[in-house]
Amino acid sequence: MERLSIYHQIRDAVEAIQSRCALKPEIGIILGSGLGGIAKDVQDPTLIPYSEIPHFFGTSVEGHSGMLVLGLLKGVPVVMLQGRFHSYEGYTMEQVVFPTRTLCGLGIQTLITTNAAGAVNQNYKPCDMMLVEDHLNLMGDNPLKGSHLSDLGPRFPDLSEAYNKVCLGILERSAKKAGISIQKGVYAGLMGPTYETPAEVRMLRTLGADAVGMSTVPESIAANHLGVQVAGISIITNYAAGMSPHKLTHSEVIENSKKGAVQMKLLLETALPELARSTQAPPQTKEHAIIGGTLS
Repeated sequence: MERLSIYHQIRDAVEAIQSRCALKPEIGIILGSGLGGIAKDVQDPTLIPYSEIPHFFGTSVEGHSGMLVLGLLKGVPVVMLQGRFHSYEGYTMEQVVFPTRTLCGLGIQTLITTNAAGAVNQNYKPCDMMLVEDHLNLMGDNPLKGSHLSDLGPRFPDLSEAYNKVCLGILERSAKKAGISIQKGVYAGLMGPTYETPAEVRMLRTLGADAVGMSTVPESIAANHLGVQVAGISIITNYAAGMSPHKLTHSEVIENSKKGAVQMKLLLETALPELARSTQAPPQTKEHAIIGGTLS
């Protein structure tokens, strides 16, 4: 896929969304497996099915409804993705991060990416919530691979703070304020769709991972590439292989995601006003010309 082709596809998607809703979102939220119901609290929502957005796809995984939602949450203009695309579904990494790049093109200053994850840390238990401090990209791929996307960002973006420390601090304080118990740790992103073997889980623990999943890492890379700050939140939905006496199932993941969504919703609603006040718009340079609707 040619560089300018990607750029113009993002522009097509942004313009299609802006034609349906004039709201300028400040914060984007990607809702992972079983977490789509959080969008029900958005005020004055505009709902756009993925099938009506150029270059988007339908979702094929249970718990991902495939809807873009624009509106106000606690007075903050937000845009939410109810569901994401995964590489294990057969999509390229460019396709996986296309919705993320579209949110950035709408002008968001902060991306909150949420997910359902398995516990690698032996102190974690299902329905715990973990703030992502860092990640391990073990997917064997990268959304920036290929031709240099100079219209989107630098060739070699820095990921020393892939998950913004200011956002992390706000989420920590908000959790304490709301009386929510929170973990902090490292998220390992693997390709899937198989769950990990017990040996792989032991390897991940040795590498320093606290939780494991099949998403989030590409989205964080793509948003950082565009100069948008990122926060990550995992709902621990199950014990990883070798930590539980029974086999893992996706129905268990969905069930515990929905339980964890209650506290996730409370955390987001508590943190959003301060997150919005703390954000700074990315620089309007040539490298970040896609941000904030300055598409040309």
